[in-house]
Amino acid sequence: MIYLYAFLVSGAFALIAQIIYDRSKLTPGHITSMFVVFGAILSACGVYQYLLDFAGGGASVPITNFGNLLVEGGLEGLKEGGLLGMLLGLLTKCSATLGFTIFIATFASIVAKPRQ
Repeated sequence: MIYLYAFLVSGAFALIAQIIYDRSKLTPGHITSMFVVFGAILSACGVYQYLLDFAGGGASVPITNFGNLLVEGGLEGLKEGGLLGMLLGLLTKCSATLGFTIFIATFASIVAKPRQ
């Protein structure tokens, strides 16, 4: 049943993004940034953890989880080490995501042909 919930939640995020894209003049970059902020807001309100418990990978894979990780890391670091701890908490919590993103972007730039 967890697979169905993951599919439905992740699909709901994709559906919302597609509707926003079709009905507005926002670019995919705008929508992605908006979803990161939306994930951060849900995490700050304490709702995103319930979504993670309910949908598992369906909530931890989309870009909204990056906003969740930013808030979680910042709050954990703030509790441990103040303002500097907050910045270190952000880097600690998000380092795998950022590292993977940089790796994939580098790989794609080597493999893909640019448009003329």
